Amino acid sequence: MNTNQTSSEAAQSEIVEWTVEKQFAKERIDKFITEALEEDVSRTLIQQWVKDGHVKVNGKEIKPNYKLAEQDVIALQIPEPQGVELAAENIPLTVVYEDADLIVINKQRGLVVHPAPGHYSGTLVNALMYHCKDLSGINGELRPGIVHRIDKDTSGLIMSAKNDKAHASLAEQLKAHTVNRKYIALVHGHLQHDQGTIDAPIGRDSHDRKMYTVTEKNSKTAVTHFVVLERFGDFTLVELKLETGRTHQIRVHMKFIGHPLVGDPMYGKSKGMLMDGQALHAAILGFKHPRTGEWLQFEAPMPADMDNLLQTIRTT
Repeated sequence: MNTNQTSSEAAQSEIVEWTVEKQFAKERIDKFITEALEEDVSRTLIQQWVKDGHVKVNGKEIKPNYKLAEQDVIALQIPEPQGVELAAENIPLTVVYEDADLIVINKQRGLVVHPAPGHYSGTLVNALMYHCKDLSGINGELRPGIVHRIDKDTSGLIMSAKNDKAHASLAEQLKAHTVNRKYIALVHGHLQHDQGTIDAPIGRDSHDRKMYTVTEKNSKTAVTHFVVLERFGDFTLVELKLETGRTHQIRVHMKFIGHPLVGDPMYGKSKGMLMDGQALHAAILGFKHPRTGEWLQFEAPMPADMDNLLQTIRTT
């Protein structure tokens, strides 16, 4: 499946496109889109979007039971929420730094970063709205203040902007690869090289639309640097520095070199899960302050569940 996702810089509708590959021919379009979207959106909502004309195939509107053909081009214009008011929720947050322009959070594992259509509560955004009151509006109504994301089951540092000027500055630093982002991960296997760079493009997995993989087809450049911190038995503790920020980048790259993350339900080993969620922690985050230009760098300690697992492995 070929995938091309574009989103505006302002609060406009996001457009997502797919070109249907052979293995998805004759599948219902509502089922296809439900499984293909990164966000957790219900099939009922997708059917309503089709009925409302937000989905076109080869430039034409279709019905929810439309059966796909190979090389069909699907275009979904995700509608802006109508009358949705996100609620500020008193969800506990670990604030690492805060001023008038930005806030840095040490996100707990299990917390989704932002709401999605049909799921408007229980996220980092809801918590930030309770804590901060003011957040930037560049990314639209569902993602106020969100400059970058980390996965639900990845813990660690994430920055959020309180105004549009700060948001634009932080986003530009991410685009220019000047933000220092380092992660700590526990991976399966004995990683032989003390350090290295994984330079391998990432795109959608043509066999599973929820997953990503290393591929030359319809992919984007992805670069991850690693340093081995500790080896023990069948596991290796590594520090990883992101040069690019593709979806699931670390998880895909470590699987690609034969050392998937411990506890990763999607890219790791399905049997004998040692923890609930991947053993991945965003430990270091450094950037220039959007107003003063001062270099700020923060470090978050490893979460208890990951630290306890390491202690168990060390003593067995």
